[in-house]
Amino acid sequence: MNIDTLTRMVNDIANYFAAEPDHATGVAGVADHLKKFWDPVMRRQIIEHLQGGGAGLEPLAKEAVQKLASLQTTTA
Repeated sequence: MNIDTLTRMVNDIANYFAAEPDHATGVAGVADHLKKFWDPVMRRQIIEHLQGGGAGLEPLAKEAVQKLASLQTTTA
């Protein structure tokens, strides 16, 4: 999938969770959403995008993708 589309999608999800009063819960919510609902290929692409600098990702989205990457490393 196009990385610009994935970036927009994860930013939209992060914007939804930005209303969460507890920042850590918001980060976990985004990461959990990506883990549950995104195809493994999409997850890999967004993680690789973050590792390449993460252009266009909002701060909450960046944190969530980093958390997702660490979750995948611990469960792999």
